[in-house]
Amino acid sequence: MDSKVASGSGTDGTDGADGAAGHARWLLVVALTVQFLVSLDMSVVNVALPDIRSDLGFGRDGLLWVVNAYALAFGGLLMLGGRLADLAGPRRVLTAGLVLFGLASLAGGLAWSPGSLVAARAVQGVGAAALAPVAFALITLAFPAGPARSRALGLWGMAGAAGGAVGVLAGGVLTDAAGWRSVMLVNVPIVAFALAAAARTGPVGGQRRAGARLDIAGALLATGGTTLLVLGLVRASDDGWTSATTAATLGAAVILLAAFVAVELRTASPLLRPGLLRQRPVLTANLFCLLLASAQFGAFYFVSLYMQLVLGYGPTAAGFAFLPFCVGVVAGSILATRAVAVLGIRRLMAVGGTLAALGMAWFAATATVEGSFLTSILGPSLLCSLGIGLCFVPLGTAATTDVVPGETGMASGLLNSSRQVGGSLGLAVLVTVAAQVTGGATGADGLSSGYAAAFWVAAGLLAAAALAAYVLLPGERGAPGGPGPVAARADAAEHEEDAAGR
Repeated sequence: MDSKVASGSGTDGTDGADGAAGHARWLLVVALTVQFLVSLDMSVVNVALPDIRSDLGFGRDGLLWVVNAYALAFGGLLMLGGRLADLAGPRRVLTAGLVLFGLASLAGGLAWSPGSLVAARAVQGVGAAALAPVAFALITLAFPAGPARSRALGLWGMAGAAGGAVGVLAGGVLTDAAGWRSVMLVNVPIVAFALAAAARTGPVGGQRRAGARLDIAGALLATGGTTLLVLGLVRASDDGWTSATTAATLGAAVILLAAFVAVELRTASPLLRPGLLRQRPVLTANLFCLLLASAQFGAFYFVSLYMQLVLGYGPTAAGFAFLPFCVGVVAGSILATRAVAVLGIRRLMAVGGTLAALGMAWFAATATVEGSFLTSILGPSLLCSLGIGLCFVPLGTAATTDVVPGETGMASGLLNSSRQVGGSLGLAVLVTVAAQVTGGATGADGLSSGYAAAFWVAAGLLAAAALAAYVLLPGERGAPGGPGPVAARADAAEHEEDAAGR
């Protein structure tokens, strides 16, 4: 961050401190708006798909690309977006990503054919790949390690959960009230607000680094390899893991990603510095995020199907039924901002993952034709979401532990890539599990059995994430239950703030 913004320019420091605080608040507003926007667009279109198909004349397979085009562009370009933020500066990448996302949303709302809508969704994904790493990086740049960053990371987790939940609800409500085009056009005013808020901030993370060069070979290999990996996982859920298409796509992805690793070991300015993953907190955070997303994304898909195909909910009712999950994530994130100073990141991630696994197991045990909202949806949603909400603050802290300011975009792009790949992987695996158990049955009994099996696998993934956090993260100093390194940094930050105030 610019030194004038960080320290202020007033003679007594008061005006500078006030300016820096206002600058940080507006940066947080931008980061939360971007996180909400990206999460919203991952779910808002789903409920509108039947109306889109009838209006634009999509075939069954073509309709899937309304979702997949966004997912592929987003997942494939996240690493590149994160590194561009380091090299060109977060402000430039943020502005370009917002403008691109807004224009693509407008084009999608005015689409006249299947191809034009799919193209607009792909461009949306490109914009999202630029925005998602910047949203996370802005928080690490604007807030030093300690209570302020913990609160900001908690809000970041809430914004993501709110975007996903509101997307499901808004998709149904907007489609019923104003037609499917409204689910694309709703992004335009949100983008306008984010751009206006960004204009209120000062310099963000410095200017373009002199002499810095983009790793073109690494960018092409990472983008191609990640895109093929996501595509292969998407095809696996449709064609099966043993199909020639799935095997060829995943095989090509492995080859490109292996080549990417070889290039990164030799280049002077890598897209992903290999040493970053040798840091245990960073490696563990990305493994945890991959497992968490694998369970969460796939399970959401089956919760929606269970409510509509087994319990008989309509799209709007299903959207409202997801709101308790959002409430639980918010509550967990608020609790985590204080609990992280007492438990430390290792214990808190393990506790959060365990609670989420128990909530998912509750889904599995009650996913029957006799299920009810209270026992099969509300109870497990609150327990699972509380656990997931507890994870966001320590996850964000671990993912940026000992990461230098010039690599915050790199670390953020890596974490977001783990989340996106994990979501695609989880959906492919859980769809396969459910299909094998269901065996082609279309009745409520057969479907609920398949969904329950998927939930059990998701619970296992979350339990594995909790175990990985507890085993792999470095042990924290201090008495059990007492403050560890995170708490020590928090106390130091508070003392520094008090001293500055005096």
